Amino acid sequence: MQVDMELVKLARLKCHDMIELNYFAHQSPTYGSPFDMMRNTGIKYRTAGENLAGAPTVERAHTALMNSPGHRANILNASFTHIGIGAVKGGPYGMMFTQMFIGR
Repeated sequence: MQVDMELVKLARLKCHDMIELNYFAHQSPTYGSPFDMMRNTGIKYRTAGENLAGAPTVERAHTALMNSPGHRANILNASFTHIGIGAVKGGPYGMMFTQMFIGR
C-alpha cells in the first residue's frame, strides 16, 4: 500500500472536523460520507474505505483497530492500494485517528 498525500490531507481534515464538531462517525455534518468527501475533492477510486479511532496513543488506536474484525479487514484488504492517515491531538479520547483507503 502506498501513502497518498491527498488522502492524508482528507484524513486530517476529518479528524479536525470530528474534534471541532464533537462527533465520532463516518458521516460528517461538514463533508458527508468518506466517499462523498473523496469524490468532492477529485479523488478517483474503484473501491474505498475508512477506519476511525479515538485513543490517547497511536499504539492504543492501532491495537483497537486490529482487534476489530471490520477495521482489521480494511487494513489488510488487498484491493486497497493507497492510504492516508490523519492523527490529531484533541477530542474526548486525547487523539483522533482517521485511516482512508482507496483502490484504483
